[in-house]
Amino acid sequence: MGTFTFRLPDIGEGIAEAEIVAWHVAVGDMVAEDGRVADLMTDKATVEMESPVSGRIISIAGEVGDVIAIGSPLVVIETEGDEAAEPAAEVVSGPSTGSGRAEVVEAAPVTQPVVVEAPVAVRSEEPAPFIHAPKVLASPAVRARAEALGIDLAEVKPSEEGRVRHADLDQFLAYNAGGGYRPAAAVRKDEAVKVIGLRRRIAENMAAAKRNIPHFTYVEECDVTALEEMRAQLNDARGSKPKLTMLPLLITAICKTLPDYPMLNARYDDEAGVVTRHGAVHLGMATQTPGGLMVPVIRDAQDRNLWQLANEIARLADAARKGTATSGELSGSTITITSLGALGGVATTPVINRPEVAIIGPNRIVERPMFVPDGMGGERVAKRKLMNISISCDHRVVDGWDAASFVQALKRMIETPVLLLAD
Repeated sequence: MGTFTFRLPDIGEGIAEAEIVAWHVAVGDMVAEDGRVADLMTDKATVEMESPVSGRIISIAGEVGDVIAIGSPLVVIETEGDEAAEPAAEVVSGPSTGSGRAEVVEAAPVTQPVVVEAPVAVRSEEPAPFIHAPKVLASPAVRARAEALGIDLAEVKPSEEGRVRHADLDQFLAYNAGGGYRPAAAVRKDEAVKVIGLRRRIAENMAAAKRNIPHFTYVEECDVTALEEMRAQLNDARGSKPKLTMLPLLITAICKTLPDYPMLNARYDDEAGVVTRHGAVHLGMATQTPGGLMVPVIRDAQDRNLWQLANEIARLADAARKGTATSGELSGSTITITSLGALGGVATTPVINRPEVAIIGPNRIVERPMFVPDGMGGERVAKRKLMNISISCDHRVVDGWDAASFVQALKRMIETPVLLLAD
């Protein structure tokens, strides 16, 4: 018998560490060569680790949520051969140090399974049961009904023999109809959820963005009636092309407006003190997935027409939700768009996707009466479709004047949609 230490390989240029997001083996399990051992996350991309040898797992590198460095032992495997590939290292997860990193303890080659005792879960105390005054006489069914309704039987006047019956409860409820005696919802137990994987990355990125970037947000109302009419006409004549949503139209408007405002299509390296104004628009698209928020990137969005944008939006959103988006598809954006309009909301104050300097948030479309020109020098009231556009900017790089000027130019583009199709 020998032992083989499988160390975490280099899984990407510039990657120094990775987070354990799932184990597929446990101590004592048998693993085949090329068998799946664990999933690790880095830069929002999940990488599957496969065993280079077959054998029995005798130790693993900590728990889900721990971060381990490239080159550190991931698992130690007992093999059939007599020689060990290298001295084994027993890796156990010790008490939390607050860093979320696995602690590595070097040890001699192990020939017996390592038993790691699982921590004992501490459960919160159950809520105190509903207590009835012992002097109240009532059947079990009446007591159960009163408990479900949150009624203290001592407050209910019995009709006869001093015993509370269902009819007495009915009368009590009728008299106290506005008392809110029916519980709003069932009590649920407290649940502790460990922040790991993508959720941890989101938390770290959001905290870094708010800690380092002085945000300011500007909101403007846009009349999208003509834009919606053009979208409907394009969809009616689309043939086999994908159905257009509002997003490709907004992205086209952004790409046509940005060349006059290069400071917004930029990334700021605050450590080097350098702002890089990008000529191409690599547009990040905030996408909600089962694991949390991800930002796939539409490369060279300025070179794509409406239908190409629609296809790329659908492809990237599907890859992000299925967890198949590559690291290259999740990095390198120069400006981001995030939309919660489908969920409603008057305005948003989106958080900048660092190191970018601006993020744009279209909001819901509403119909309201507005004064519009009547074509004869006067005005008339008409039903119009309106949408608020929010933009958050890094005030270290973008002045309020520039942000407001960009949004006003974007508004003119949106409210004159024929410009979207002009060269």
